[in-house]
Amino acid sequence: MVDYEITISIDARGSFCPGPMMELIKAIRQSEVGDFVEVLSNDEGSLQDIPAWIAKAKHELIDTVKEADFNRFIVKKTW
Repeated sequence: MVDYEITISIDARGSFCPGPMMELIKAIRQSEVGDFVEVLSNDEGSLQDIPAWIAKAKHELIDTVKEADFNRFIVKKTW
């Protein structure tokens, strides 16, 4: 388990593809290396899209947590 403190939290619930991922990309660009960005999304496409973009962009997916009616993605900016 990685110890972290969320730097930026994005509530993208109600936004659909590619909205949650675009919000994540914007937040990553504005954050510092080592920051933790949280994305809340109820778009089922985010379950594939967000992890795929994180891997392609070479950042780190710390966790994906299934909440009652949405998913919480925790991303660490690595560069």
